[in-house]
Amino acid sequence: MKVVVIGAGVVGTACAWYLAQEGHEVTVVDRREAAGLETSFANGGQVSPCHAEPWANPAVIPKVLKWLGREDAPLLFRWRRWDPALWAWGLRFLANCTAARAAVNTERTLRVALYSRLCLQQLRAETGIQYDQKTKGILHIYRDGGEFAHACAAAELMRRHGLKRLAQSPVECVAIEPALAAVASELAGGIFTPDDESGDAHKFTTGLAALAAAKGVAFRWSVPVSGLVRDGDRVAGLATETGTIAADAYVLAAGCDSPLLARPLGLRLPIVPAKGYSITVPVAGHSGAPSVSITDDEHKMVYSRLGDRLRAAGTAEMTGHDRTLNPRRLAMIQDHARRLFPDGGDFDRAEPWAGLRPVTPDSVPLLGATPLANLWLNTGHGTLGWTMACGSGRLVAALVSGRRPEIDLGGLGLHRKR
Repeated sequence: MKVVVIGAGVVGTACAWYLAQEGHEVTVVDRREAAGLETSFANGGQVSPCHAEPWANPAVIPKVLKWLGREDAPLLFRWRRWDPALWAWGLRFLANCTAARAAVNTERTLRVALYSRLCLQQLRAETGIQYDQKTKGILHIYRDGGEFAHACAAAELMRRHGLKRLAQSPVECVAIEPALAAVASELAGGIFTPDDESGDAHKFTTGLAALAAAKGVAFRWSVPVSGLVRDGDRVAGLATETGTIAADAYVLAAGCDSPLLARPLGLRLPIVPAKGYSITVPVAGHSGAPSVSITDDEHKMVYSRLGDRLRAAGTAEMTGHDRTLNPRRLAMIQDHARRLFPDGGDFDRAEPWAGLRPVTPDSVPLLGATPLANLWLNTGHGTLGWTMACGSGRLVAALVSGRRPEIDLGGLGLHRKR
């Protein structure tokens, strides 16, 4: 069967790989000149089922209210009267900020994330792909005792769903990652997930694209997509600036552009862009960079060691499709990184970046069928695109092939039941 995948980020590329493994004739179409040049390019680097707790939860509302009007807020909403999609998303987000909804959404997200981590490990063993990966776990650190207590309660919920999360004292946190010694006196504790990983998502995406191309996957670079051509209850073709591409099936894995492509077909995808920032810091000649991936809960920052670089990433800015680098938010990230790891690298040579993450109101991705018989969704992964890429790709490849997926897809579709 001929299958077209729209989008060559880590999600779309992984999906193309698994579709090729199923024996399909696959074409990937992307507007950029190579794989992984947008959201997958310089993200936080964490393969992190431990981040399955959704943004929408009871604890977030007082935080958002406290952050209103602050340019340095970890989550910044730039409300605009002319953006009904963001207002509608915001109302659905608030509806998910209950303990019951957060528990349901945590289970759904964790189900995909744990499966995906296993798929990544299997793919790595089968192909030998290298991407500056580290399998030392992820350590969440907390300075506030109340936040640490909340994290311990959330850890118990995740443990019931199969994620190993271990509470740590400040002394134990420093034993896991000695680079935290400078802030040990500030810590209330930590949560360690020893089975989580980290690695360079861009390096993984380009490497997997090369492996997929060797298997016969065709990549059409620098081809902007103008729309999907509908014929009754099916998609008849993919309209591009260089002509229409016809196939038997289509997978929409275009991240934040997915709603724009779906809307003319009558499909409303509850996805908005959340702009995240990162800096990539060279560490040569510096001894204070961490080797274990760190999540700083207070500042909503993550840190991953990628070979001879330190990636520091965080914040979410709800400002539409604007990819402009905000100097103040970049300076905030650099300041947090310097304070946490004073000798973590040459911060004066840090490379800045910003990318848009496709976020749903419940933090659960949109996977699977649509009302159009040959159109499939693989989008809306939010901050967990790298974490969920392999699992999502394998699940959607199974659906396209008419096979039963290896995990339950309940609650992951477009029209999921509450």
